[in-house]
Amino acid sequence: MSTLGSSGIEVFPLNLGGNVFGWTSDEATSHRVLDAYTEGGGNFLDTADGYSAWVPGNSGGESETIIGTWLAARGHRDRVVLATKVSQHPQFRGLSAATVAAAADASLTRLRTDYIDLYYAHYDDENTPLEETAGAFDALVKAGKVRAVGVSNYTADRIREWFEVARRNGFVLPVAVQPHYNLVARRAYEQNIAPVATDENLAVLPYYALASGFLTGKYRTTEDLSHGSRGGGARAYLTEDGLAVIKVLSDVADAHGVEPASVALAWLRTRPGVAAPIASARTVEQLPALLASATLELTADETAALDEISGRAF
Repeated sequence: MSTLGSSGIEVFPLNLGGNVFGWTSDEATSHRVLDAYTEGGGNFLDTADGYSAWVPGNSGGESETIIGTWLAARGHRDRVVLATKVSQHPQFRGLSAATVAAAADASLTRLRTDYIDLYYAHYDDENTPLEETAGAFDALVKAGKVRAVGVSNYTADRIREWFEVARRNGFVLPVAVQPHYNLVARRAYEQNIAPVATDENLAVLPYYALASGFLTGKYRTTEDLSHGSRGGGARAYLTEDGLAVIKVLSDVADAHGVEPASVALAWLRTRPGVAAPIASARTVEQLPALLASATLELTADETAALDEISGRAF
């Protein structure tokens, strides 16, 4: 288990992404994925109030609703750590105090729970003073509706500003940051966000941990892109440098008898401050490779080889 910063909240070292629930996975399939994940030892679920408003016919909150029906059916609330986010639901845009309060209540209703373990500011709202936003999150913690606070998609400067505002006003401090970070997307995080995460003891929970499926190793040619539901996102990595990373990743995976995805996630766990990479499973069949990453220990030589090959271009 890993701990979320100073919160004392312990989580499984693989954060199950809920972005596919209500999008590429229907309710029944999503429930089966959630069952298999928790049966495999997992306890950490990630979602957002905006998932999945981008799907035709959806209005936002579908992922939370599906998780809520699963929690109601299984009675597992005390066995899972539930993370969700605010600022992107079509009805609750931005991070004004009134929006944060109303959006949190709407999320609690959809999730069928009376508290959220980790509540993120999903995207920065530069039109709202940080003091107002940080105060709104603090009020939710004091009301018992939220246990801990996180930030996602914030610049390093804005994260530092949040901490300054929170300390000045006696507000609760964030304990987690959710950045875009993986073997083929390193520099932006390592050069900008990592220092503040270290300074403030923030648990790091990387999203796009598998680079839109590229790090599963299933996309090695442009023809392969047409065979996956998210292949389009992997196109940018189909370069000589990207395929060189896949070669080393696959060699390490073969040495352990696991899938490349397991190694890519295990590599993230070797990075300072990373508590649990986020990865989604559209089907139950995709889960074993993700779960295997939680216990896979890479050798120092394997980690160094992955560091070196990915550090060249990414």
